[in-house]
Amino acid sequence: MKKTVCFLLKAALVLCLVAGFVFGVVMPQYKYNYNASLIDKAARLKSIDEPKIVLLGDSNVAFGFNSALIEEAFGKPVVNMGLHGGLGNAFLEEMAKLNVTEGDVYIVCPTDFNDNDSIVREDPTLAWLTLENHFDLWRLIRPKDVPTMAESFSSYLKKAFELWLTGTGNQDSGDEYSRSAFNEYGDNVWPRPYVEHNEFFPHPVDFTQQTVPEIGEATVNRLNELHRYLKSKGATMLIAAYPIAYGEYTPLMSDYQAFEDELIEKLDCPVISSYSDYMYDYDYFYDTVYHLVDDGVEMRTSQLISDLEWYYEVKDEMWPEG
Repeated sequence: MKKTVCFLLKAALVLCLVAGFVFGVVMPQYKYNYNASLIDKAARLKSIDEPKIVLLGDSNVAFGFNSALIEEAFGKPVVNMGLHGGLGNAFLEEMAKLNVTEGDVYIVCPTDFNDNDSIVREDPTLAWLTLENHFDLWRLIRPKDVPTMAESFSSYLKKAFELWLTGTGNQDSGDEYSRSAFNEYGDNVWPRPYVEHNEFFPHPVDFTQQTVPEIGEATVNRLNELHRYLKSKGATMLIAAYPIAYGEYTPLMSDYQAFEDELIEKLDCPVISSYSDYMYDYDYFYDTVYHLVDDGVEMRTSQLISDLEWYYEVKDEMWPEG
């Protein structure tokens, strides 16, 4: 019996030492990359205990708003929580639960309405690269996502250990895909001047792949569940449009209208945008069909402010129950 207890104690000690080495020495290795901006975004979100406006979504949000203008327009602190779309909508939406205050407004801007309710779209290690040993952010992982996280941990750890051994981790790329590209609000403010798209354009964008989103049951159910959660906390959830590249390959306007009508019908929360108002010429896009140049950011921010002003004007009549 004593030998068994002794063995177990030694095993526990070894495990503690290994865990301390992994989580305290090897980690983190990605503290300056794009996704590490979540650390700063979450810190700002959790530091504000008064009613605030929170922008949620993938990189269309990160590269899409001037939060200072929104803050000035409504007199409320603004937090841009937009991050890598590869993390999946479920992960991005969980950010809404980090610090809900009565009177908050959460504006969700998805580009994908037919996801598989997974924590990640493609590479499961992406969540580990984002969270690493920032234990306070592990609450973004839902219980149903734990098996996926556990399965992918070894792949992440292998990458992190290689970076630690070679001393090549925690490098700041100093470009638009680094933590330093974000301002105090969480906006990506790396300079993206307006440049006409031609053969000399430095960031070719494939506009031929544009499609009108399909609306899936899993996404609708999760968004409606988030709406109920936020409402129970005295907060408001709204859906706003993502930027749409308008040109030769843009799908039919009638198809976008049908999508918008279906969205309004299926979601319990208000849809405050008309997607046709968020169509911008190709030249206003930076390196993907969702990332705007600086002038495009100003245009979209102005439109969102107008949409939100409209919502406040009509909400008691159109959505009396919130």
